[in-house]
Amino acid sequence: MAGLQHQFKVLGSVMTSTLTGWRGTSALQEVSRAAQPLILFDMEACPYCRAVRETLTALRLDVLIQPCPKGGQRFRPEAQKLAGRLQFPLLVDPNTKTTLLESQAIIDYLFATYGKGSTPRTYRFGPLKTALSGLGSAVRGMQGSQVAPTKAIAQQPLQLWSFESSPYSRLVRERLCELEVPYWLHNLGKEQFADIGPARMRVRPGPYRPVPGGPRAAMLASKGQVQVPYLEDPNTGVAMFESADILDYLNRTYAA
Repeated sequence: MAGLQHQFKVLGSVMTSTLTGWRGTSALQEVSRAAQPLILFDMEACPYCRAVRETLTALRLDVLIQPCPKGGQRFRPEAQKLAGRLQFPLLVDPNTKTTLLESQAIIDYLFATYGKGSTPRTYRFGPLKTALSGLGSAVRGMQGSQVAPTKAIAQQPLQLWSFESSPYSRLVRERLCELEVPYWLHNLGKEQFADIGPARMRVRPGPYRPVPGGPRAAMLASKGQVQVPYLEDPNTGVAMFESADILDYLNRTYAA
């Protein structure tokens, strides 16, 4: 029964990715790297936060996620102090000493600073995209928007390898947000045709060869495979693939 319930959640997550046009799947090749990781005060179910995370995937930027669900107390006070009000997403870039609100302003800044300069049409916000992204959150029952009771606090941020449109990764990010667990988000957007499809069912047959020098190549070298979500928890030493196993671990370790 638990397995069936999980697959039903995955199906809902697939619908969310479909409604948002599967943005946050592909990574651009010509990008600049950030010397210091960015910080994003984020609410997983928020359509405006999702638009920023889609851009982070496209630009292959790692970011420290500070989850700010409604009712949360761990990172919301810091966000309010930085911005002067509670509004998300909130981006902090220590490389340029920039603090930004407003999703489109953040997206334009990211493309101007780490991309080719101008924001591609795909990543420009509009009423239809906003509505469809909001519907995508509704399909998931607004999971990742409300704080959940916890029994433990993660003293060190967890590490999550993911890309925005991954249906399996979304389920993990939702729970991390609800539990106010901070995490380093390592974006593994698809870089080539050979990346298409789940790890065990990729479209191109034969041995998997990621783009040399990219984050997928780095993951293959260090983890032995490229599959998302992949979670490491430095607080406990746990490392695991498979969304269902990760969710079970998070609930056992951090949820009340």
